[in-house]
Amino acid sequence: VQLQASGGGLVRAGDSLSLSCIISRSRRSRAFEYAIGWFRQAPGKDREFLCAIKDNGGGTTYADSAKDRFTISRDNAGNTVFLQANSVKPEDTTVYYCAAGPGWNIAQAAGYNAWGQGTQVTVSS
Repeated sequence: VQLQASGGGLVRAGDSLSLSCIISRSRRSRAFEYAIGWFRQAPGKDREFLCAIKDNGGGTTYADSAKDRFTISRDNAGNTVFLQANSVKPEDTTVYYCAAGPGWNIAQAAGYNAWGQGTQVTVSS
């Protein structure tokens, strides 16, 4: 499975932000069910889990720090997963990644084995 994140850029504090993750599945990988997660990573820090959504049933999981302002969703085909952030803050400035994994360790970066390239988000005050 391959992932491509997009939608980053410069936004003003207090505005909303929407990121997309396009998922390309090979014939072999279509036989598996995945969890698609969103993470972010600031320079010098560990990758931070935000939220995830499962192929099977669309169940979602949120980090406590993300549940108030972030929403994960997907299109009906499951080929694109979205991350919406409301009332963004300057501290949301960082690179955002989407990733795919089997869903066993959904809130940890180690639970994912395929990563997109990341998209930079910069929030101006």
